[in-house]
Amino acid sequence: MSTPEVEVRRSKRRRRTVSAYREGDRIVVLIPAAMSKRDEATWVADMVARLERKEQRARPSDDQLLARAGTLNDTYFGGLATPSSVRWVTNQQQRWGSCSPGDRSIRLSERLQGMPSWVVDYVLVHELAHLLEHGHDAKFWAWVDRYPRAERARGYLLGWSAAAKVDPPSSETEAEDEVD
Repeated sequence: MSTPEVEVRRSKRRRRTVSAYREGDRIVVLIPAAMSKRDEATWVADMVARLERKEQRARPSDDQLLARAGTLNDTYFGGLATPSSVRWVTNQQQRWGSCSPGDRSIRLSERLQGMPSWVVDYVLVHELAHLLEHGHDAKFWAWVDRYPRAERARGYLLGWSAAAKVDPPSSETEAEDEVD
């Protein structure tokens, strides 16, 4: 993994706290203006490491996604919707996920990374349901609605889309999931 660009911002109003967040590809560390250069170096290294650990926890690996899909399959589909692979992808800006029933592969948009796990689980359940029902008919939604937080997760994704000022996938767009 490459070392991220780090920007340190000093604040006269900040007295004792140090914080860090990601702004695009850069990590911004906020420190008190009076902090010494030596303390700055120590705090910046610590805060960058903390932020990267936090991000890693929020971004499960592809193997962890596949294991999670297996658990969801067992819980909500009785083992009937076993995917061959589940992975993060960077090229889905209009969809949260997609499924190819022919090779049983599931892809999740990297935009889901950092969202609550129950939202990621909902998208996995949605795509697993496509392994059993290709379209978005009543049978499909009956499978999806077995997930207890389905409605809440749909609301979360709609709210996220509104806040980000992007159009959420419509049921018509969702129906374009790959079918072999």
